[in-house]
Amino acid sequence: MALPTLAFPGQLLGPTTKYTPGPGTYVENSQIHASLFGPPSLSTPSTLASSSKLPRLAPKNPLPTISISRPSAPTTGAADKGTSILPEVDSVVLARVSRLTRLAATVEILVVGDTVCSGSFQGQVRVQDVRATEKDRVKIGDSFRVGDVVRGIVISLGDQASYYISTASNELGVVMAVSEAGNTMYPISWKEFKDPKTGLTELRKVAKPF
Repeated sequence: MALPTLAFPGQLLGPTTKYTPGPGTYVENSQIHASLFGPPSLSTPSTLASSSKLPRLAPKNPLPTISISRPSAPTTGAADKGTSILPEVDSVVLARVSRLTRLAATVEILVVGDTVCSGSFQGQVRVQDVRATEKDRVKIGDSFRVGDVVRGIVISLGDQASYYISTASNELGVVMAVSEAGNTMYPISWKEFKDPKTGLTELRKVAKPF
C-alpha cells in the first residue's frame, strides 16, 4: 500500500506490522491512521553502531516510522507556483470555512488542484449545493463549522466576490475538522466526525470516509 501524497484525518496509512506510528498518527485495530491533514513521511531508525556495551538496543528489523506534518505555507521570495493559478469551473479545491449563515458557508480557497495558492480566494457553498439528495433537509450548521477544511468543486465563477462551490458528491465535503474541545477529529460515517480524546461526535457533511 503506497502512502498518499497528502493525508486527511482518519485516512488509513498502513498496518503496525509494517510501520511504527509517529507524530500526527494514531492506531486503531492495529492499523495506523492519520490524525492531521498534511503530507506523510517515513523515517528509518538509524542503526546503532556496533558496541559491546549496548548490544540489546539495536533492533534486528527496525520498522520505519510514519508521521504527518502540517503543510507549510509558501514563503515569499521563493518561486511561487500559486501566483498565477485561478480557480476555474470544475476545479477541485481545498478551502477553509470562515463564516456561516443560514443559507451558505463562506470559505477561503487555499489549494486549487495540487497547487497551493499564494493568496486565498473567497467562495461560497450554498445550502442547495451541499448535498445531491435531501436538499430541503440540509442545514449549514450541521454540515460545516468555522475552521473546517473542505474539499469541493467549483461549479460557477459566481459574482465578483465569490466562487460558487459544490460538495454534492461522496468524495466532496469536510476532510479536516477540529472539535469544540480543540482536538483534530476523524470521520466515522458520512455525517459524523469523532473526537479521539473526548469520544464525542459532531455532525458534518463528510467527504468519503476512509
